[in-house]
Amino acid sequence: MQQTQNPWITSPAAGDASDNVAAEVHLPPTAKIDAPLLGIVEPDWADRLGRRTVSGTASLWVTGVHGGAGESRLASLLDGARATDHAWPVHDDAYGKLPVLLACRSDMRGLQAARSALIQWASGAAPAVELLGLAVLADAPGKLPKPLREFAALVGGGAPRLWMLPWVESWRLGDSTASQPGHDYQRFATDLAALTN
Repeated sequence: MQQTQNPWITSPAAGDASDNVAAEVHLPPTAKIDAPLLGIVEPDWADRLGRRTVSGTASLWVTGVHGGAGESRLASLLDGARATDHAWPVHDDAYGKLPVLLACRSDMRGLQAARSALIQWASGAAPAVELLGLAVLADAPGKLPKPLREFAALVGGGAPRLWMLPWVESWRLGDSTASQPGHDYQRFATDLAALTN
């Protein structure tokens, strides 16, 4: 798994260099952007995620930006998380900004859908949410081809944080008994727990 800081919206914490290294190793980066940006053009209606009224509580709302994005799988791995069925969550009570994680697959279709969702968020066309980042789940075993890897980095630059998550063969075979399928997913879950607590 790779988690990268977006240089356009993150900066090192104040303090000496040894403090910064320790913070980067143990804590996810802090996002500097938390609201829509002026001048971002909204995506076409056909490219926008819908809105879904949710009830109850969750520590995190996982929003898949396309069918098969893996939002249900991620929500089952993360304590207190709930999937939103491919729509921005809007709470029926006034709870403030809901913490949201966007999810997509690493194929071109998934990355283009993630790009549209991030443009929608950045333009202010999405509901007011606290976007924590984008999780890109591998769409096939093996190394991601260079054009997709580069496009994923470009798309991920529009999110506060980017997690590149590897392929899990046991999921393909229908084995969902493993609660945390490897180190990369454990680190991902730890990062999100730190962000939502």
